[in-house]
Amino acid sequence: MRVGARQSDLIGQTDLLRIPSLSDLTGCDIFIKCEFQNPGGSIKDRAAKQLIDDAMERGELKPGMTVVEGTAGNTGIGLAVVAKSYGLRMLAVMPNDQTPEKERMIRLHGGELMAVDPVPFKNENHFYHTARRVAEERDDCWWANQFENTSNARAHYLHTGPEIWEQAEGKIDVLVSVAGTGGTIGGNSRFLKEQNPELDVWVVDPDGSGIYEFLRSGDYVANGGSMTEGIGIMRLVDNFRQARIDYAVNLPDQDLVTLSRYVRDEDGIVLGSSSALNVAGALAAALRKGPGHRIVTFSCDLGERSVSKLYNPEYLRGRGLNPDPEPIEVLMKRYRELGDKVLEVNWNND
Repeated sequence: MRVGARQSDLIGQTDLLRIPSLSDLTGCDIFIKCEFQNPGGSIKDRAAKQLIDDAMERGELKPGMTVVEGTAGNTGIGLAVVAKSYGLRMLAVMPNDQTPEKERMIRLHGGELMAVDPVPFKNENHFYHTARRVAEERDDCWWANQFENTSNARAHYLHTGPEIWEQAEGKIDVLVSVAGTGGTIGGNSRFLKEQNPELDVWVVDPDGSGIYEFLRSGDYVANGGSMTEGIGIMRLVDNFRQARIDYAVNLPDQDLVTLSRYVRDEDGIVLGSSSALNVAGALAAALRKGPGHRIVTFSCDLGERSVSKLYNPEYLRGRGLNPDPEPIEVLMKRYRELGDKVLEVNWNND
């Protein structure tokens, strides 16, 4: 049991939880790393702490300054938590179509919120570019730059990956992760591949993201969209460059409805949308690998942050999704037949 002097001291050392229902169905041990246990309720707390720690060590960031970041929500919450611990202020620039749950949490933790219209990345008013401009225009601001600042991946290389390796006692066959900034999959895959080069790393991509197509053809092309927030990349960023990836799969939002309801009803585990996508990828990996393997993925944040979308029948219908989950046996049959839709890659950007 840890005793912290401030909130940020309690970031990390999250538990590893076996999902009984899916493990029993597949004959594999499927685990989630319980990142919702972090003080800010998500895996992004880890990146937030490393970003700020490294910047303060370099002398770029000093008490009293303002951390500025463009975020889909969870990094903003994590930065607000860490900033408050260190005597800093926080300004989050966020698209105004994200869940209100995340907006409330940024403000509750003492952060300031600037909501902007969602626009394509090439538009100068995109939240990423807006955050950079705000930081550049003010002497008392520091831009966290979570996509290109490799302190993000370093948090997972130094901490999350070693935790997983120790908790799994070195017995892990597959790591499954979505990619938003690329920090989680970058740092964890690099560390774990160094311990066991035979370990398979799967990246799970939602509709509206171009990672799957990039790994297939070298071009970022996406179709449709997803309710998963902060997941998916349409450009190659420095944190993702660090990733070591063996397989890529694209899975639709409808599967998130099925998986989230199934593990909630069977195991009492409430997943957010990105976590449900991770678990869907873990199930696909288990069915491809066959019984007897140990698979680790991430429960990225508190499931309650997805209440207004993933667990909202009206919202789902508005996106053309069926709020009623399909039988798990039907979903598993489809996953067994994914075949060459599971892309075999060798992404090692060294």
